[in-house]
Amino acid sequence: MSFVAALTAVSVVAPLAADDLKISDYTFDTPVFGIATGLDGSLLVADAGTGIVKLKRGGGELFAPLPGVTDVAPTPFGMFAITGGTDDRPPTLTSSRLFWVSHTGDAREIADLGEFEATVNPDAAGVNPNPFDVAALPWPSGSVLVADAGGNTLLIVDKKGNIDWSATRPSELVSTANVKKLLNGAPGQTMPPPCALPAMIPAQAVATSIAIGPDGAYYMGELKGFLAPVGESRIWRIKPTARHARCGTSPDCTVVADGFTSIIDLTFGWDGTLHVVEFDEASWFAVEVTHTPTTGTVSACKWRFSTRSFKCEPQAKGLLMPIAATVDFRGRVNVVTKALIPGEAEVIRLKRW
Repeated sequence: MSFVAALTAVSVVAPLAADDLKISDYTFDTPVFGIATGLDGSLLVADAGTGIVKLKRGGGELFAPLPGVTDVAPTPFGMFAITGGTDDRPPTLTSSRLFWVSHTGDAREIADLGEFEATVNPDAAGVNPNPFDVAALPWPSGSVLVADAGGNTLLIVDKKGNIDWSATRPSELVSTANVKKLLNGAPGQTMPPPCALPAMIPAQAVATSIAIGPDGAYYMGELKGFLAPVGESRIWRIKPTARHARCGTSPDCTVVADGFTSIIDLTFGWDGTLHVVEFDEASWFAVEVTHTPTTGTVSACKWRFSTRSFKCEPQAKGLLMPIAATVDFRGRVNVVTKALIPGEAEVIRLKRW
């Protein structure tokens, strides 16, 4: 499942809340997919059009030319970065790679993620690599986690470039109602609504996001693929020792939150709060196919020990195409919005909640 889209116009403009701040006037090439907090306090933005952009003190600069970059993961000694595709070049077997980027901005390939998907194909579905999110394991491990949105799989890559997979998630029966509604209501839509579809069909559990919790477990967010239902995206907790776990049947992989729509990113705050980014409340299909986006949401989730699950509540609504979030060293939540609109992507700081 690819989130690369070339949108030239949108029908909704969502103003920032009064306390939300645009933190830089830097013009991204777009599309923008990922954001992380650098160890020097800067914000590192994955601009697939050009490479890794560093934002600091209200300004910005291209730190590492790496077209196709989808996410970055800083470490004390440099950063990991993954590539997929750009707005006019969807992810392919040859573009899906893991890189190490030095403090000087030099990139060196570590692992060929596309080849792994082609030869191993953990979910046993079609070969479709799309590395979308990356998280570095605590040093001195030197290993990294990659959420492959095309392969529906959580990969783990060691410092020598050896790739294995931790978990993959099953397809699930979901309602077709949302897509039928969107295709019926989209202005100028030429695609006929799939009226002949049954009420429920299987949808892939697209692995869009990975975050390492304060307990050391891996938390993976899913975006339901076609037919893009609302309220069906979940968050899974995966044990660090899990290898080749089939979520849904393996005890190493359990659901800890649900009821979301099109989860696109997860990030933990310093206080243990999990921030969940939903790309669009009408689903990704409204953005990428019918071009009738509404707005997305960032939610804050607190762990409940009594139920071993998260309790979540909206932190910010009315965000146009939010795609990634990071918590800086001052505990502030920074979000990439308008992510797929050429020349308009920006990073905002959410008001305190």
